[in-house]
Amino acid sequence: MDVLSPKERLLRSLKKEKVDRHPIICPGGMMNAALVEIMQKTGHTLPEAHHVDSLMRELAFDVQANTGFENFGIPFCMTIEAEALGSPIDFGTLACEPKIKQEAYSSVKEVRFLPRGSMEKSSRVAAVVQSLHYLSEKYPDVPAIGSLTGPLSTAASIVDPMTFLKQLRREKEMAHKVLTYVCEQLIDYAQLMVDNGAAVISIADPTATGEILGPKMFQEYAVPYLNMIADAIHAMGVPVIIHICGEMAMVKPQIASLHGDAISVDAFVNLKQMKDEYHSLTTMGNLSTYLLEFSDPEVIYQQAKGLLKNNIDIIAPACGLSTSTKLANIHAFTTAIKEG
Repeated sequence: MDVLSPKERLLRSLKKEKVDRHPIICPGGMMNAALVEIMQKTGHTLPEAHHVDSLMRELAFDVQANTGFENFGIPFCMTIEAEALGSPIDFGTLACEPKIKQEAYSSVKEVRFLPRGSMEKSSRVAAVVQSLHYLSEKYPDVPAIGSLTGPLSTAASIVDPMTFLKQLRREKEMAHKVLTYVCEQLIDYAQLMVDNGAAVISIADPTATGEILGPKMFQEYAVPYLNMIADAIHAMGVPVIIHICGEMAMVKPQIASLHGDAISVDAFVNLKQMKDEYHSLTTMGNLSTYLLEFSDPEVIYQQAKGLLKNNIDIIAPACGLSTSTKLANIHAFTTAIKEG
């Protein structure tokens, strides 16, 4: 029998305190579980729920109730920050997530620096914070996680990404100014989420990978800006999860210098080995989303038991779930973890 509430279990895990069993979560944003099967079952659908707080909170509840994940994860995309900072968005369909139509700027030299406080003027930011407030008040035992798009990914969503990545080397001073600006805006957004009940902030930064940046650029651009945001959120009194995509071999030494309370990684990464090498890390992950989409419940169940055997601290999908992932596979995943 569970002793702790889902919120207590997750927060204690993030503090490295003893828990009754491993929490299993899906934090939202890039890593959300707004599956087509759930939306068709409940009638609370995207893309409408990207905009309307009543639909957003209902869909977040539907996901939690139908999957067995032990949190509410909001929002359901990675475009809110870029839209608030000037990039137009294609909001997709029930089965297809939103994407950037066109980055607002073609170069870091063109970026218009909006004043602090601009994030709260976004109607979609308002929908997120109102949903968090409602869910955290109505269901206080379930952690409401506010998901934030990381600084490099946000910057590469307002500046043409290929140009932006080149300018990390060729226009360093301006690139750093843009990233500082982006971080300040993201911190403001995180503050709004925390003020409205987010128990945890999860930062996913898929542009900040070893494969894209290499170790030197990861150290120069990923670590300090992720830590700038994490430190600011910690000052708000809330823990931080940081998700890094892709293979980590090239940047593994720098991972331990990230200030996240838990580090979430992709399925490529041997989390047991990382846990053995860096004892201070609280590990999170990392069941393959490919398996979750294409495999069958028995395989998923056994893979989940493997994560328990390896004593991964917080259990979660390895990355973003496909909207066509079968609910039966998610049930096998969450059931295996809750059985212990």
